[in-house]
Amino acid sequence: MPPNIIRATQASKILTPTSGRNIPLYLPFLYPQQRSASILSSLSDNPTAYHRKIRRGRGPSSGKGKTSGRGHKGQKQHGKVPRGFNGGQTRDEVVHGVRGFENQFSVDMKPLNLEKIQSWVDQGRLNPAKPITIRELAKSRCISQVKDGVKLLAKGSEKLTSPLHVIASRASASAIAAIEAAGGSVTTRYYTPASIDRIIKGRTDPIHSMQSQISLPVEVPQEQKEYPIRLPDPTGRKDIEYYRDPAHRGYLSHQLEEGQGPSLFFKTPGFGTQVARKTRPKAASAAENRIW
Repeated sequence: MPPNIIRATQASKILTPTSGRNIPLYLPFLYPQQRSASILSSLSDNPTAYHRKIRRGRGPSSGKGKTSGRGHKGQKQHGKVPRGFNGGQTRDEVVHGVRGFENQFSVDMKPLNLEKIQSWVDQGRLNPAKPITIRELAKSRCISQVKDGVKLLAKGSEKLTSPLHVIASRASASAIAAIEAAGGSVTTRYYTPASIDRIIKGRTDPIHSMQSQISLPVEVPQEQKEYPIRLPDPTGRKDIEYYRDPAHRGYLSHQLEEGQGPSLFFKTPGFGTQVARKTRPKAASAAENRIW
């Protein structure tokens, strides 16, 4: 008799319930699961788990006979051809260039988290009593290699304790909420790569331009220096709409009336000039259409 059956029979003799005695709860666990050994010989995978191997060069009836699906002669049949091979002449990607898979409208913003700004303030490298612009961030080595602008992010917002007044290219909604909760302010304004380079070198005003009306809670020191090149304003529709939006704290939001949207394409109902259509009297139009 197999040992499992012997153990089960012995346990059943010992734990046989008598009259007036409860059956122990662990009795079913003493009987190991019994399974026929023939199941091991019938194990198989799903019918569609594996595909039949393609037998090449085994006659025309298989569909892959004779040339085995490679065609007649040439380098494509005898060996491997690299991608983009053009028969030995100059490749197409060299002649025409590689195109596609690149967003031409994307911008390369330098990310700047609030925890880093607060760390620079604690070290005395940034003065929270003055507006923090790209020039102050670059001079204090808080950022480097700025291309299209600086974007404020809210990482480490719980460490922010100083009321900051930051002027950056863009800012996330959580970063704006964290700075304003601490008593500061955020202003987003438009910069170009050339203007950023001139701002760092001190040749352009980092805050004001011809269309800007930025009012800061802190006093901006009036420098006697005259900047030779003014700060540009946006000309593209996407940039104008971004900096006209009060939700982004754009510096062009003063151009909007109360209740007006920032879009230049979709007009807000009730805003703008409405031209009344001229209607001609029916008698006059009917008289003009008469032949005699």
